[in-house]
This record gives sequence, C-alpha cells and structure tokens, in this order.
Amino acid sequence: MIYRIGTTYLPVKNVKDSATWYRTVLGAKQNYIDESKAILELANQSIFLVRVQDSQNANFFDWDGKEHFSLTFEVNGLEALKELHEKCSNQGVHVGEIENRGHPGRNFVFSDLNGNLFDVWSELSPDYKKRYDV
Repeated sequence: MIYRIGTTYLPVKNVKDSATWYRTVLGAKQNYIDESKAILELANQSIFLVRVQDSQNANFFDWDGKEHFSLTFEVNGLEALKELHEKCSNQGVHVGEIENRGHPGRNFVFSDLNGNLFDVWSELSPDYKKRYDV
C-alpha cells in the first residue's frame, strides 16, 4: 500500500536562484544544494529542484489546450489563502485571481521563476486535519 508521495521533482533553469525563491516566497527549508539540484522541505514533502536544459517546466496542456498545473497546495481556510495570495502578490510573484470553481473553498494559481504553475486551495483534507490535529 502506498502511504504518501515522498518527493516531488521540479524542473528549474537556475538551481541557486530557484532555491532562494522557494525559501523566500514559500518558506521552504533547504537541506542540500549543488549545481544540478537542490533538496527542499515544503508542505511536509521533499521537493527536488532539478536543473534542466532550455525552458522545460512541470506544466501540461489539458484536452482543451489550456496549460495546467501539476500540484495543488492546501492552506487552512480562506483567510490563509488570502494572506498567501497577498504575500505572493507583494513579492512580485505572478498570481491569478482568487477563484470560485463551484466546489468547497477557493483557489488561485501562481507560478515560480521557471513558469511552473501551482494551485492553492483553501481547504485542508479531512484526513490531514485528523492526522495532524489541525
């Protein structure tokens, strides 16, 4: 049985600049860095920033041709979502509007220095809340 996703790998052009961005903007903890990769802790996961050639990113295009994120971060409630949205905006991060997608909670999309898109959702999963007593 699979218990969790342990590591996420993200393509980046410049490992040092990207690691600094993740630490500064998202509060990641850096555990290791060299010329080809950085290992970060973020949202109870290991995130590997891996140096790539050219302009690769983790996004994909859906059947409608829309570029799509591959990860959704969860925050604890609408106020936390608004605070993160404002913090990212104030730091010059490219952020989308806070959206109502017709399901519980609200979302917004932002991108890192490399164009990797991420979604943020204002609802923590019930299992996570129970497990971590949130």
